[in-house]
Amino acid sequence: MNLAHVLVQNARRFPDRPGFVWADRSWSWAEIEASVSAFAAALAARGIGKGDRILVHSKNCEEMFFSMFATFRLGAVWVPTNFRLMAAEVADLADYAGAKAFLCHGDFPEHAAAVEAHMRPRGLTFTMRLGPGTLGDCAASDEIAAHAGTVVKDAVVEYDDPCWFFFTSGTTGRSKASVLTHGQMAFVITNHLCDLIPGTTEADASLVVAPLSHGAGVHQLVQANRAVPTILLPTERFDIDEAYRLIAKHRVTNLFTVPTILKMLVEHPAADMHDHSSLRYVIYAGAPMYREDQKTALRKLGKVIVQYFGLGEVTGNITVLPPALHEEEDGPTARIGTCGFERTGMQVSIQDDEGKELEPFETGEICVIGPAVFPGYYDNPDANAKAFRNGWFRTGDLGHMDREGFVYITGRASDMFISGGSNIYPREIEEKLLTHPAIAEVAIVGVPDPLWGEIGYAVCVARPGMSVGEAEIADFLAAKVSKYKMPKRFFFWDALPKSGYGKVPKRMVKDELAARGLMPKAASAHDQAAPKAAETKP
Repeated sequence: MNLAHVLVQNARRFPDRPGFVWADRSWSWAEIEASVSAFAAALAARGIGKGDRILVHSKNCEEMFFSMFATFRLGAVWVPTNFRLMAAEVADLADYAGAKAFLCHGDFPEHAAAVEAHMRPRGLTFTMRLGPGTLGDCAASDEIAAHAGTVVKDAVVEYDDPCWFFFTSGTTGRSKASVLTHGQMAFVITNHLCDLIPGTTEADASLVVAPLSHGAGVHQLVQANRAVPTILLPTERFDIDEAYRLIAKHRVTNLFTVPTILKMLVEHPAADMHDHSSLRYVIYAGAPMYREDQKTALRKLGKVIVQYFGLGEVTGNITVLPPALHEEEDGPTARIGTCGFERTGMQVSIQDDEGKELEPFETGEICVIGPAVFPGYYDNPDANAKAFRNGWFRTGDLGHMDREGFVYITGRASDMFISGGSNIYPREIEEKLLTHPAIAEVAIVGVPDPLWGEIGYAVCVARPGMSVGEAEIADFLAAKVSKYKMPKRFFFWDALPKSGYGKVPKRMVKDELAARGLMPKAASAHDQAAPKAAETKP
């Protein structure tokens, strides 16, 4: 099935029910279907057809949402970017994807100019503006109006036909485009409805608090398949009070976010000022959530939080920890530290460097196989060769599985560092530091050291109105971890650097350490792991 067909279904069954809400405007499913059909007709009139790549650089808005379905309807490929990227970066992605068209929000004229200058000689045929402004060859609103009433039928697609180039976060270098297909995404939609938001119907409502170009876009595609209205924040700024107001007004039942944003939501005073009793599923993914933050979320929201582990390449479908298995107290039944069990229809294996499956509780690389796994990266055979082994997708995450099949993430393989011949997993130490009442956030990175090969640096953020010193934190941690795991230095910043998707990439922490002149003299911002030292720490 062409993924855009869901709009036809919704317009038939629920023509007058709201499907998209933004500020003071609401669009019914019948209006969305008509707009998407007109949008698709406009793109087709300008030469877009099956397999063509459409680069989209936009803030969240209705036209961006519609562009996804219009692209799918033509059998073309939707290629959204993070709108916080620089102009040159977007031009590079346009070149990499071989974009034939560029849909650019009116707030980014420099991006439009950069893409056009670079791509016109390489096959870009037009730039269409989303939202107000003056850039581009035409405006989406004008084109939709000009083709109003035109009915465009869904292009015939095969299971493996691409529909979306999903860019990786690019935390370890240039972004790669994960090729998502119509058939794969049909499974993903079904799996999300089964494992993350069971029982969802048109009576539910979903709030968007993240860019639609990434995981939030997948989440909203899932919502559309149950005719659930998507509700946008009215401004680009993440206004937590407004988010809670919308939850109360629209009786929002689910939202998708990342741990750092969920932490902000539950620690904000607005959490105690608005009715959020309608929430049934608050889904967090994209990074591990520390235990102390889980407890705070459970106290504020109740047992509604849902964790899933998954990469863009697997579209989130690796593990799930449902609300019932989130416990506020650290008792014997609490599944502390787990990211959950295997998703429906998916299989997880913990493997060593040779691909051998390890025994329960043995640490290795988390690998996954099943119909949610993407077919590969676009035009990147080297990355594909590294990502797949004997049919298994290698996540690059380290962890173990217990005897009941619950998976525990130790950390990214790239985050682990080797000190005095011992493997150090930052997350374990970070979890301990976050139990200190004055610490709100922490990131530990390995930096080169001439004696030990690498040592740990801990960057901490204190809670508002609280202060703490390096000696106090060191004494606190010394009683909780082995001596060889102790960071060598503790730094205190006002905030940790975050990516456009709210994550805290360790590369960015290292870059900031270097920018502040805090890295060891022999180190660089992009240092490589040093070889194991001959000595071993006591």
